[in-house]
Amino acid sequence: MIPDEEKTIKAVEKGLSQQNTHTGSVKIGTIVQGDDNRANNHVQRHLSYRQVQLIAIGGSIGTANFVTMGAGLMKGGPANLLIAYAFYSCMVSLVNNSIAEMAVFMPVSAAFIRMAGRWVDPAFGFLAGWNFFIYEVVNIPFEISAISAVLKYWRDDIPVAAVVSACIVLYLLLNIVAVNWFGEAEFWLAAGKVNLILIVYAFTFITMVGGNPKHDAYGFRYWKTPGAFAEYIHTGDLGHFEGFLGCLWNAAFTVVGPEYVSMLSGETKLPRRYIKSAFKATYARFALFFVGSALCVGIVVAYNDPTLTSILGGSSSGATSAAASPYVIAMSNLGVNVLPHVTNALLITSIFSAGNAYTFYASRILYGLALEGQAPKFLVRCTKSGIPVYALGVVMVFPCLAFLNVSSSSASVLTWLTNVITGAGIINYIIISVTYIFFYNACKVQNIDRMTLPYCGWFQPYSAWTGALFMTTVVCVYGYSVFVPGMWSVASFFTYYTMVLVAPILYFGWKIARRTKFVSPEEADLSWERPLIDEYEAAYIEEAEGFWTNVLAVIGLAKKAPKERSTTV
Repeated sequence: MIPDEEKTIKAVEKGLSQQNTHTGSVKIGTIVQGDDNRANNHVQRHLSYRQVQLIAIGGSIGTANFVTMGAGLMKGGPANLLIAYAFYSCMVSLVNNSIAEMAVFMPVSAAFIRMAGRWVDPAFGFLAGWNFFIYEVVNIPFEISAISAVLKYWRDDIPVAAVVSACIVLYLLLNIVAVNWFGEAEFWLAAGKVNLILIVYAFTFITMVGGNPKHDAYGFRYWKTPGAFAEYIHTGDLGHFEGFLGCLWNAAFTVVGPEYVSMLSGETKLPRRYIKSAFKATYARFALFFVGSALCVGIVVAYNDPTLTSILGGSSSGATSAAASPYVIAMSNLGVNVLPHVTNALLITSIFSAGNAYTFYASRILYGLALEGQAPKFLVRCTKSGIPVYALGVVMVFPCLAFLNVSSSSASVLTWLTNVITGAGIINYIIISVTYIFFYNACKVQNIDRMTLPYCGWFQPYSAWTGALFMTTVVCVYGYSVFVPGMWSVASFFTYYTMVLVAPILYFGWKIARRTKFVSPEEADLSWERPLIDEYEAAYIEEAEGFWTNVLAVIGLAKKAPKERSTTV
């Protein structure tokens, strides 16, 4: 018997060991070819290290970095914005710390969703999957609508229906072929996002030291006048604190990333190397892209800028377009003419990338739910290239909601749908943290040394407990303003708390219908798909490439590694 076969059998018989779970066990060998029936029901591992890294970056950077952050600035001022984003990034880092350990250990499709069902409670997995699915599919038409709004920066007569149709077709084409096509598209789109970030950062530094048409070295002027802290809802110290909360809630819907990295686990080559590296880089991305953006936004424009307050306050149009971007406002104030057009063009690629990614993730969520028997079984069917085609077909129905924007009266329906699902993103982090606590207890009871795992999170389980408690607090109180005397609104209440009310319905509905039970630490399946993944990594035929080696190979400046045969692991 060959060593790899022996390792796989022993993994099933004996459970975990340091030898067959640690990244060091990966070696060069021969890919095991799956049979046709198996291949038609499984996604395939085609995403390279280069693609995973840029997709992870793309999942972090969105329109919020360039547009929505201005709403937080207006509520709390530059200091509150910076403090809130730094603090919330630290809290999401705790969540990243938890999901990284689980996803690198068990890199399966629809990672944290299926883990929640396997290690906590099947009903908990049902909640995790459908909560995340609703969040993703409703965001697709929103992003398409945002593209249409941004295009109006140049002209108002571009047909909305044409923009919507073009986006739907492109999203379908990029997701219906092999996953490496999606990965390649997201690589270059994410590169555009990074370029945009670098452009606005350079704009901030150069103009603040006097490199602008007005030769005005304004520096940190707006931190002094009108000030570092703004008042929100109330005045005085209470108003300043509420300004901080306003910035914190803004950060809660801007700072994302760990959940999207985990969703790539089932389709990544050498997942325990590539996914691990992507998770470790997430901490730096939080500091560079979110905290850095918060600092720059607070430098380039005042929180009481007339243009900013008129657009975001509702007295003029364009709250979702490039006109609402603090950077575009600052460029206009300084008399910079060409750069706003470049920013706007790159912003379109950023928005398009977000919609494309939501389409991909939503189809994988539905596929994962079907694998666990929590969605119709036919949705597990995949093409020969590993695309869950029926799941993708269901997902592609939802972008059609963007056609509501053809009529101004129906456009409000889409806006309302988008608003009511925003709490789902925070619920995802609660689910991840709770799942890790159960995973940690299972490892402890089953005498598994976490230090032997491919990635071992620090400060556990306190990191997971802190993340779970903090995110629960946020999702419960972030709509507190609706309860302030004189501010009650039924529409506002449901905007804040719809998903908070839907979540227990999903959980208890499935639990009662299927009579599910919590998974005890002794019964938690910590083998699951691990033997197959061990075998796949041990038999991997390509040399593991570095990021820049892979990038240079794409443009012909380095030699590509030999292609591996298709695998369905």
